[in-house]
Amino acid sequence: MTLLEGQNAPDFSLINEKGEMVHLTDFKGRNVILYFYPKDMTPGCTTEACDFRDKFEDFSHLNAVVLGVSPDDVNKHTKFIDKHGLPFSLLVDEDHAVAEAYNVWVLKKMYGREFMGIERSTFLIDTEGRLIKAWRKVRVKNHIEDVYAYLAEQEAAQ
Repeated sequence: MTLLEGQNAPDFSLINEKGEMVHLTDFKGRNVILYFYPKDMTPGCTTEACDFRDKFEDFSHLNAVVLGVSPDDVNKHTKFIDKHGLPFSLLVDEDHAVAEAYNVWVLKKMYGREFMGIERSTFLIDTEGRLIKAWRKVRVKNHIEDVYAYLAEQEAAQ
């Protein structure tokens, strides 16, 4: 099933780095920036997480919460958060069910090898739980600025 802008975002229930269950519905009334990334502690994922960290307060002023999702476990997420001072939760999707629901668990190719993995993607979900913007096959450079600019524009229009 293709996930389209304007549709309700797929709900989820995932464990965060503290072992707490987190549901998309917990954030009704807030904008949710849900970003999927392949792996904690890798260069691109670290840059992306730190970029979200550095813009976190600005996103908060736009009534937005940031949530990162990867197949890594609680321990890896905790180390990643502690090492880089991340002020937002990272969610555990070990069985990649949520990644599949958002169509970001895909066949990837690297060095002539094929494997299934996360396609770096970001989804902006509005205060009512609708998907209002999807960025797929994200390149990290300037991505967070694009997300911020789009969200600021949406909030200004309201």
